[in-house]
Amino acid sequence: MTSLCDPMQILDSAQTTLHLPMGALINGLEQMFIEGCEVPLRHNHAVQGATEAENGILLLMPAWQKGKRLGVKTVSIFPGNQAKGLPGLHSVFILYDATTGAPLAVLDGDAITSRRTAAASALAARWLARPDAKHLLVVGAGRVASLLPEAYRCVRPIESIQVWDIRPAAAQAMVERLRAEGLDAHQATDLEQGVRWADIVTCATLSTAPLVHGEWLRPGAHLDLIGGFTPAMRESDDACFARGTVFVDTMEALMKAGDILDPMASGAWSKEQLSATLEDLCRGKHAGRSCAQEITVFKAVGTALEDVAAASQAYDAFMAQGATA
Repeated sequence: MTSLCDPMQILDSAQTTLHLPMGALINGLEQMFIEGCEVPLRHNHAVQGATEAENGILLLMPAWQKGKRLGVKTVSIFPGNQAKGLPGLHSVFILYDATTGAPLAVLDGDAITSRRTAAASALAARWLARPDAKHLLVVGAGRVASLLPEAYRCVRPIESIQVWDIRPAAAQAMVERLRAEGLDAHQATDLEQGVRWADIVTCATLSTAPLVHGEWLRPGAHLDLIGGFTPAMRESDDACFARGTVFVDTMEALMKAGDILDPMASGAWSKEQLSATLEDLCRGKHAGRSCAQEITVFKAVGTALEDVAAASQAYDAFMAQGATA
């Protein structure tokens, strides 16, 4: 239990991560989708630097639940940082009491974003992946991709994992980390063969050209696309949408995801064919997968609902730990 007299807390990356165990986070996101949350469109501002190379972008992502929590994630994107040996993206989440507006905590936004993204992916798979899915292919080896095996093992009986990345060394490094955790992990050197082998294909890349081809997907496969979040980004080809039953995290995906916009433009898929959103699945408005042979496709672009749910969960766990210390 928190008090309005409690000072504002600061949770760094390690503390934010510690208080967001994956299984509990998946359940927390599900509950938030059931309860609902106000999520205005994100704000996007250009930041002029001293030189063009120092120009940046500031994103503001607010969300709130009436009478509960209010939060905003700020994301600064400065591509020129790479030349300085610095990360190009930084994010911070500020959590408030929604009844008074009093600030409760500042949390590491990168940890929240990466963990809630992986958790939402696994949450969708509760309805969309076959219950007996045991072969997982992770396409990508970055921050979010590295969390996907942990997330999927919370919802499906994953026995074997393959990792593919355009940088083979990065894929191998991730495989070695997974093996150190006692998992059966291997590097996929041939992406097509990896896709044909997998029960679940989950993609977390920044690709601007299709990586996964629909003809490679085996009957009953689940394709998860969580990397692309702009019209110029794509992880799948049109055939994935032509063959699959399509679901999205929010309707915003229809406006900004290249994986969806391009099949719509070519006529391979139309928005009328959309089956349901993640909210629909969580609220029992759609049953999800209909049969064992169905190919399901989930496209996510992220939502501030997930951020405020994760931040609230981390803050509550942090405060409860302090109360019992």
